[in-house]
Amino acid sequence: MGLIGIANRQIATIVTHLEMTRRPLPAPIPPAPLRLAPWKQPTLDAYRALFRRVGEPWLWFSRLVLPDADVLAIIHDPAVAIYAVVDPRGIEVGMLELDFRVAGECELSFLGLVPEWTGKGHGRWLMGQAKALAWRKGVERIRVHTCTLDDPRALGFYRKSGFVPFKREIETFDDPRLLGVLPREAAPHIPLLLD
Repeated sequence: MGLIGIANRQIATIVTHLEMTRRPLPAPIPPAPLRLAPWKQPTLDAYRALFRRVGEPWLWFSRLVLPDADVLAIIHDPAVAIYAVVDPRGIEVGMLELDFRVAGECELSFLGLVPEWTGKGHGRWLMGQAKALAWRKGVERIRVHTCTLDDPRALGFYRKSGFVPFKREIETFDDPRLLGVLPREAAPHIPLLLD
């Protein structure tokens, strides 16, 4: 057993990959005062704004540093389905992104709600929607991954939703708060270490 040191300006996280290889039995989707609004071709600014609102507390930054053309190639790909989660007033309060670019598979690339809507059972509604949309004809496997930077309930939530862990990895990256990609007050549960 040993520790692996990383530079203060970096962050390390354990990523757990999970999968579902059998279509679950039909079950009612829990009620929620939310609805899914398909985004056929979201603008880059609108997509990144919602991505930031949902993911900033957990240091989501991948789509913020990816070149514009690369993000647009993903979010405008016809094999990628993106939905905004909309509250009763029509305000976008979450996102769901399903990636069908690998034949026979669906990756739940991003699934989340803004902090004001978490911890109230609405995640079960969103997961029910995600599974209903992901298990389309020809899909034999749904994948998702979470990490130790996510909400501490995330791994248990995915397992209760029927996903089975199959692989773990350690990911390291420069702290996006120190790069100016996210504000320094983002994800206060993750210490900001300076040199």
